[in-house]
Amino acid sequence: MSGRRWSLARQLLALQAAIVGILVVAGAYLASLDARRVTNENARRTVTTVALTVADSPSVREALALPNPTSVLQPYAERVRRDTGVDFITIMNPAGIRFTHPNPKRIGGHFVGNTGPALAGRTFTETYTGTLGPSVRTVTPVMDARRRVVALVAVGITIQTISAELRERLVPLVGVTIGVLAAGIGGSWLVAARLRRQTRGVAPSELRGMFDYYEAILHAVREGLVLLDGNGRVELCNDAARELLDLDGTPDGRHVDALGLPSELVAAMTSAEPRSDELHVGDTRVLVVNTAPVRSRGRAMGNVVTLRDHTELQALMGELDTVRGFAESLRSQAHEAANRLHTVVSLVEMGRPAQAVEFATAELRTAQRLTDRVVGSVREPVLAALLLGKSTEAAERGVDLVVAEDSAIDGTSGAIAPRDLVTIMGNLIDNAIDAAIEGSQDVPGGMEPQEAPRVRVSARTGPDGELVVEVRDNGPGLDPDRAHEMFRRGWTTKASDGPAGPRGLGLALVGQAVRRYGGRIEVERDGGALIRVRLPLPRPAAVPVEAGDPAS
Repeated sequence: MSGRRWSLARQLLALQAAIVGILVVAGAYLASLDARRVTNENARRTVTTVALTVADSPSVREALALPNPTSVLQPYAERVRRDTGVDFITIMNPAGIRFTHPNPKRIGGHFVGNTGPALAGRTFTETYTGTLGPSVRTVTPVMDARRRVVALVAVGITIQTISAELRERLVPLVGVTIGVLAAGIGGSWLVAARLRRQTRGVAPSELRGMFDYYEAILHAVREGLVLLDGNGRVELCNDAARELLDLDGTPDGRHVDALGLPSELVAAMTSAEPRSDELHVGDTRVLVVNTAPVRSRGRAMGNVVTLRDHTELQALMGELDTVRGFAESLRSQAHEAANRLHTVVSLVEMGRPAQAVEFATAELRTAQRLTDRVVGSVREPVLAALLLGKSTEAAERGVDLVVAEDSAIDGTSGAIAPRDLVTIMGNLIDNAIDAAIEGSQDVPGGMEPQEAPRVRVSARTGPDGELVVEVRDNGPGLDPDRAHEMFRRGWTTKASDGPAGPRGLGLALVGQAVRRYGGRIEVERDGGALIRVRLPLPRPAAVPVEAGDPAS
């Protein structure tokens, strides 16, 4: 973080402190205004009540009739003033000459203030500057029995006294204001500290830049990336992952179980243990899946899942396996040819040329018969080469691989990729050879098998415009009810190497290739296993017949 940039937590702290300070100051100001209003209102109410009480007192009216009213009214007024807490009580005649005053020296002087409304018989309150300074005062008339104004009473509280009372009210208010401000700033600091731990002290501009860069990277990389929370819900899924998983729309927020993915793939994505380079076969793709659980402070946060497209590489590996099989077949044939050649040479050296010729031509006729039958019936060169190679491999492993007499393929016209043909037929034949050998080994010890391991292959173009491939073996057979499981990742009848092991991939690749072309797979159990694959081929375009043609 640059030293010139405040972190998000620090900016939030400053912003919250400013907001709390403004609110507290504004509240304190409004409270002080209210306290001032209440204090002034209390002062007005007090002076009015005292003035009316004094003016209605019978003793005041009796004293006004005496030759020296001051001798009675002054002690009375001072006693009431001290009891009520007002600053002055002035009783005067209608002309404004004082009979009482807190300062006895001012008795007999003229009242400083307005008396007009009181002389008219009305009580009024005003703020006026008199001999004791600015004050809030109430002036009310004193009436005789005939309702004539015979005197006036003025009661007041100085502004200084009101201000002192206001200050007493404001001291607790200031304390409360300081406490609220401190609590607000303290709470803001706690929130900022938590935010600083969660954001690692990063500034907002850096967070924005990181988000923009990460967003661009996540959607630009070709590797699929899926982030799952602790409950298995999708937090993030980039464009590559949506394409690899064939997802429609945005899966964010949905549970991974609701995405329609194979159960094996879901189990790998939600695994609590790391998964490394697992192969998973989908309907159209072969995916390499890596799962890494994410933990923070010892708590599981979810999983990070990466996906890589392995389809092309897996197809190339299948072709490579086929080429290796061809090479192994050529090696076997070369070895057998060398043995036969040595036999022929030895027969010639022994002076038996006729037997040498007969032996050589017999072996040649056998090999040529198989080649002629395969090449003559299967016009697709890739399939013909595959069948010849697998025949040699099967013979070396002690399995009789028979290409059916009714096999006849005129070619797929490019509708089916050669690599997919190799994947489908190569894996089916390999599994059939293994099953046939396994069936011959299951015979109880000391007993000869009833028949030798045998695999029968038929490949033909059906009348409905389909490429029909049948592979039959005399092994232990397969359960047709489990056909939907056989062509998924991980299914095998052999000893498994674990969920990520190499077993169970061949048939899954067959199922994927068949689904890609909209074909179907049929499984039967008839003295062994029969797997039939039907792949639709495009129908040839009809040739239009011109008018006038004799064939029309």
